[in-house]
Amino acid sequence: MSAKEKIDLQRLPRHVAIIMDGNGRWAKQQGKVRTFGHMGGVEAVRDTVEGAAELGVEVLTLYAFSTENWSRPRFEVDALMHLLVDTIAKETPTLMENNIRLATIGNTESLPARVVKNLNKCIQQTAGNTRMTLVLALSYSSRWEITHAVQEIAKKIKDGSLQPDDVNEALISNHLNTAAWPDPELLIRTSGEARISNYLLWQIAYAELYFTQKLWPDFRREDLYEAILDFQSRERRFGKTSEQLKSQHA
Repeated sequence: MSAKEKIDLQRLPRHVAIIMDGNGRWAKQQGKVRTFGHMGGVEAVRDTVEGAAELGVEVLTLYAFSTENWSRPRFEVDALMHLLVDTIAKETPTLMENNIRLATIGNTESLPARVVKNLNKCIQQTAGNTRMTLVLALSYSSRWEITHAVQEIAKKIKDGSLQPDDVNEALISNHLNTAAWPDPELLIRTSGEARISNYLLWQIAYAELYFTQKLWPDFRREDLYEAILDFQSRERRFGKTSEQLKSQHA
């Protein structure tokens, strides 16, 4: 029985988030420059997105470009931006064919104009798709997102449309970039690194974390299935004891 066949479709994580790591190391193993690794990562994105949609995952969020990535060498950043524009243009028909909607989180205003133009065009074209939402985190960091949310809430308190006592977890969540979707239940990171890297810090409070040694360009839908199987094997307690959970389901 394949990994896909073992998955309980009634217990799928509604939202899966992925830190796509290892492009540079993969390129180095091939004796190539780092940008070659980013190109190799595109096929991993394509296969993983299609695999998630086939299963019935509602939201897939990919950490595509962090605010910290702007500090990388200029030629690499330029190559990434060019690849982003090219990939979005090429993949829009595939997103339409698979009924997948594109969305973004992050400070996208800081992206080059040509990137924003292509992103907005694809977002508009796929807006009516309903099978799955693919979220690209671009020029994103969780601390930036939380800071921005706090600033927006502070403005509303200052102008009187909110009171300090109105501030609670739900209000903060509703001011985050991800307000339209459920929080991730499963976070996957490739390349063997075991850290969060300023990604969805608020939203993954109760997510299951899955780390794989696979470098991102080698990651395929079968690896996603393995991660989901691991997720389904875990007992999600949300602060309760195993005995409490068992009594609830008795």
